[in-house]
Amino acid sequence: MGKRNQAIGEVVHFIETENGIDFTLSNGLARIIIQNSTTVRVKVTNQANWNRDFSYAVITNPLPTDFTFRDFPEHYSLLLPTFEVHITKTPFRVGFKTLNGQWINKENDSFGVSFHGDQVLRYMDIQTNERFIGLGEKVGPLDRRGQSYENWNSDKFAYTVETDPLYLSTPFYIGLHQGLSYGLFLDNSHKSLFNFGASNNRFAFFGAEGGEMNYYFFYAPSVSEIIQAYSALTGKMTLPPKWALGLQQCRYSYYPDTEVLNVVRQYRDRKIPLDVIYLDIHYMQDYKLFTFHPDRFPNPKAMNQSLKEEGIKTVCIVDPGIKVEPGYDAYEDGIAKDIFVKYPDGIPFSAEVWPGWSHFPDFTSEKGRNWWGEKLSFLEQAGISGFWNDMNEPACWGQRPPDLIEFDLDGETTSHKEAHNVYGMQMARATREGIEKLRPGQRNFILTRAGFSGIQRYSAVWTGDNVASDEHMLLGSKLLNSMGLSGIPFTGFDIGGFVGEPSPALFCKWLQLGVFTPMFRLHSMINTRDAEPWSFGEQVEEVSKNFINLRYRLLPYIYSSFKASSESGLPIVKSLAIDHAELAEIFLPEFEAQYYFGSAFLVCPVDSRQNFSKLFLPPGKWFELFNDTVLQGSQQLIWENHLRKYPVFVKAGSIVPMQKAVQHTGEHPGDILELHIYAGADGSFDWFEDDGESLDYQNGSYNLFRFSWSDNQSLFSMEVLHQGFVSHFKKITLYLHGYAGNSCQFNAQTLHLQFQNYRFIEPISRFDPFGKVGEEDVCEVKEGMLYI
Repeated sequence: MGKRNQAIGEVVHFIETENGIDFTLSNGLARIIIQNSTTVRVKVTNQANWNRDFSYAVITNPLPTDFTFRDFPEHYSLLLPTFEVHITKTPFRVGFKTLNGQWINKENDSFGVSFHGDQVLRYMDIQTNERFIGLGEKVGPLDRRGQSYENWNSDKFAYTVETDPLYLSTPFYIGLHQGLSYGLFLDNSHKSLFNFGASNNRFAFFGAEGGEMNYYFFYAPSVSEIIQAYSALTGKMTLPPKWALGLQQCRYSYYPDTEVLNVVRQYRDRKIPLDVIYLDIHYMQDYKLFTFHPDRFPNPKAMNQSLKEEGIKTVCIVDPGIKVEPGYDAYEDGIAKDIFVKYPDGIPFSAEVWPGWSHFPDFTSEKGRNWWGEKLSFLEQAGISGFWNDMNEPACWGQRPPDLIEFDLDGETTSHKEAHNVYGMQMARATREGIEKLRPGQRNFILTRAGFSGIQRYSAVWTGDNVASDEHMLLGSKLLNSMGLSGIPFTGFDIGGFVGEPSPALFCKWLQLGVFTPMFRLHSMINTRDAEPWSFGEQVEEVSKNFINLRYRLLPYIYSSFKASSESGLPIVKSLAIDHAELAEIFLPEFEAQYYFGSAFLVCPVDSRQNFSKLFLPPGKWFELFNDTVLQGSQQLIWENHLRKYPVFVKAGSIVPMQKAVQHTGEHPGDILELHIYAGADGSFDWFEDDGESLDYQNGSYNLFRFSWSDNQSLFSMEVLHQGFVSHFKKITLYLHGYAGNSCQFNAQTLHLQFQNYRFIEPISRFDPFGKVGEEDVCEVKEGMLYI
């Protein structure tokens, strides 16, 4: 007979602490901790003592915060500067109110926090017209209301638009209702459940299959501030090397080495930019990690050196499974140093993966992480530049490791049930920490499939084994949107689809979309047609080349957006819910894949099979990117699909820095920095520049310029916020879009303008913003359409 619901009971006793309140309950303990002025932590257990206070996700400690505690006859109140924590005494219930008494989030009166055997759940009232967004890599609608999701990292080959769970767990969502917004993060790595009113009309609930109720509540005026508060708690992306933002070409698999070199040669001969090529599992001997196949890759160091001379970095796949094979160095060394996951009787756990029966390093132990990092030296010495962490859910044939296998969890042994969801994250951590020791002072690129909240500190994330279909292309945009809502900025999908074969039109549309995503990677599966840009005919190659060139021209904008994201925690692919949560249109199925790419671009994914698509323009004034057509926002419109262009719009007031097209990011971008100013509103852009590869920017070796446009004054200004790097650029050229005047101001000095129509690829006149500008100086400024 199953156990009934166990209530947590009532308050028996409380004591005030330095940063909150501790409660003794009739059936357990509770603790409220004021993390900072926007964030409160709540813990509840049905045990007599607390578990170890440990987290892989949270990296910050509580800050001294002013609050007022009041003891009323039926409840307690913790007053913070902007909201109240409301604690009912009998029974114990926690809710959150605005200072004027409106409920932000409230536990259900009947159930609150309850236990069902090992499972712990928090039941919440659903507020009037409440929406729920986020939860990271989850399929389904933008508004999660009426849906239910599990967090259990899972290898889902060729997943569908309805598959849950997928590879990544970020148990953090944002609630929206009546003009209010809040965030809630469950810091519990057991399998967790979030039910937003699915199959019942009484409540929403979330919880985990083990451990304590341990969540953080965030309250702020906007969705963006909630994401920033969550990112401050769980960490932010480190600035990646610039080469990781260029085009990446991958296939399962390119081999032998002559095929790798041939693909790169095709790119160079066709004058198509490329920065990265991948080695999938066939580079190894019998799929054994830290080996190279002696026939396919007899001299990997020489191959990688040849690639570097072409401006190409090599990224190789690294799976966690270490083949059980006497005489194999990684196996023998792992056994000798006792770094593998074990059964409770001390025997190493084995499961089948690509090499056959394998053991798995325990990345939840410092010893295991250090061992992994040392082993990476084999690949680093061979000239590998980046590391692709795959199969790290952990995945194995059958996909169900026994729950009793044990992990170190950094000093407190636990079972697979608690360690599973953090295994991939800790593998990414071990990879990053290891390569940083091998390359001190250099930035590195790590890519992972699996992870947990906080993964953004260590790695980029891609959406796994997607399918070559329009449904998956659109799903990919929605997944990136949702991961951005969950504090993960460096994301991408397999352009063209990994499983199956895209039509020429689908490949073309997917690549065009991929230009406006953080990670720009083409990938395809074994035994399918080639999926490089030239593989779909001359027309697709031409269009693809033009759009890839556009990606490289946009690098000053994209790189600066990455820098801003690394500081704020806000995503680069921004769901429209971040800025427009009050608009009903953004939650309609036909528009929920749309997003902002940085601060300037609105990207509207379209189905390659349709001749026409319905789009939604948010409030404001918008420029069609490729012809400068001006459109008013707050409207739905019909877009006619063409192979050669894509529905991307630029917000009035935007300033977009660009450079000349290059063949790779290591090539000099030319002397001219182009600034595209879209008139019609005020705006600014902070342009960041450094060497693109080292950590020297952390010691002041960078430039940060703020470019601003005042529309009413026709004033363009440039403010030097920091100058500590010898710029690649010597001149700036202004492009004024939508401006009809014959003069403007530059730092309060008049510039008389001479306009002429242009094609984007033609040479243009420029002026020197670093020198003195006199009243009679003429600035030749280009106007017209953007051609690529």
